[in-house]
Amino acid sequence: MKNYFFQKVYAVAKDIPKGKVITYKLLAKLAGSPGAYRAVGSAMAQNPDITSIPCHRVVGSDGSMHGYSAGEGIKTKIEKLKQEGIKFKTPNRVDLEVSLWSIF
Repeated sequence: MKNYFFQKVYAVAKDIPKGKVITYKLLAKLAGSPGAYRAVGSAMAQNPDITSIPCHRVVGSDGSMHGYSAGEGIKTKIEKLKQEGIKFKTPNRVDLEVSLWSIF
């Protein structure tokens, strides 16, 4: 069951456009399990292909940074997001009013 859910999470995450982010909670909802945001975090931590599944674009519900397994962790995640034009409210918190992927 976990593998099936992870595959759904990865399928949705592949569609997150450059320059936008999504929260773990919204990603869980889009993958069909609204309460499974921690499982989304596990899926992102086990991302099998960071080149096609942009796990760096997944952030906390308040825009905060949570884990990143590539490079230097959160520092690398922030650098990648800034390179894509993501706006930050604070050094470690994305401005969701500007950068949230609005698909609803």
